[in-house]
Amino acid sequence: MMNLAEIKALIDDNRVDEAIEQLNAIIEKRPNDDALYFVRGNAFWKLGDRKHALDDYATATELNPDSPAAIAYKHALEIMDFFNKDMYNP
Repeated sequence: MMNLAEIKALIDDNRVDEAIEQLNAIIEKRPNDDALYFVRGNAFWKLGDRKHALDDYATATELNPDSPAAIAYKHALEIMDFFNKDMYNP
């Protein structure tokens, strides 16, 4: 099983699916580790899977309110809420 630094390296190398598989295996053994959910949320975000990213950020924040996932969650919502309404309303 890989450590968190190795998993982050997989994500940086665009081997995101492999990183998520590794994270899933570790989360099964350590379901209360907020850092794992935060990193998996980042991986899902990189894949464009916004729902799962937000779910993981929320879980990490519930486990640890001081987690960086709290900021990531807030920023993710701001990004998703931002769009140019004039482009969609001719």
